[in-house]
Amino acid sequence: MRKLILEEWVSLDGYVADREGNLDFFTRLSPEENTYSDQDQLRFLQTIDTILLGRKTYQLFADFWPTATTDQEVIADKLNGTKKMVFSNTLAVAPWGKWPDAEIVSGDAVPAIQHLKSLPGKNMVLWGSISLAQALMKENLIDEYHIQLCPVLTAGGRSLFTPEVNPKNLKLAEVRQYNTGMIFLNYQPMSS
Repeated sequence: MRKLILEEWVSLDGYVADREGNLDFFTRLSPEENTYSDQDQLRFLQTIDTILLGRKTYQLFADFWPTATTDQEVIADKLNGTKKMVFSNTLAVAPWGKWPDAEIVSGDAVPAIQHLKSLPGKNMVLWGSISLAQALMKENLIDEYHIQLCPVLTAGGRSLFTPEVNPKNLKLAEVRQYNTGMIFLNYQPMSS
């Protein structure tokens, strides 16, 4: 069965968005210093065949990625060429520039994700999309948590893990440290 991997960028004080709802705290890292994590991200993209996004994250991504080139972002072509699915009850179409449109999935995401996980193929990644991520966490549908711990403080904001959404019994499978100060943490649920 293919895995669903949740990848989130988290501030050092534990927030995925700042108090104003902005997600740009992790972009403060110098891109020139980030070459090692870019190469790791490119290798990671080779292991997936589907990118899952909520509506808000789709809109953020669609404003940048479809026009990005590999000169700007080493992962641009791989990310743009990978199948994308947007979970939304309000969007009718999800264009992606010159690349194929993202597929819209409406209704309850949980059975849709359960079905996707049962299909053959490579793993899937869910980026950002906090409300969707939390709904899937509640149903224990996340197989790996890739936490990109950023060396910035937001002093408040939106948390990924809450008292209601708090996966228990995670084991640390991998740690990578980058010259930007960012730390990659791979956690996997332990069997009950």
